Amino acid sequence: MSDSKELTVAQKAIGDFAPKLVELTDEVLFGDVWKREELSPRDRSLITVASLITGGNTQQLKNHLNLAKQNGLSENELIEAMTQLAFYAGWPKAMSAIMVAKEVFANEK
Repeated sequence: MSDSKELTVAQKAIGDFAPKLVELTDEVLFGDVWKREELSPRDRSLITVASLITGGNTQQLKNHLNLAKQNGLSENELIEAMTQLAFYAGWPKAMSAIMVAKEVFANEK
């Protein structure tokens, strides 16, 4: 890790604790898979957000909601996806996700 280079989200979160997981996250997941041209970053973000919600993994949702917005998804589209998922992933998962989204979106204003 170079001192002049900004740390990645994974490096900031767990870099000193699980360096191999950070390496795989940064180099394989975000350095390779996310860069593949078969899906746009916007589509990858929507799939990832939906997957996190259906799995009940709201801890990572905050960062991925921010990334989804950077990749072109609007707050309204993300809220609509959560509303749709309430019927397919379960009401509690969608409600938990919407609470994370409400916090993330409020912090950006």
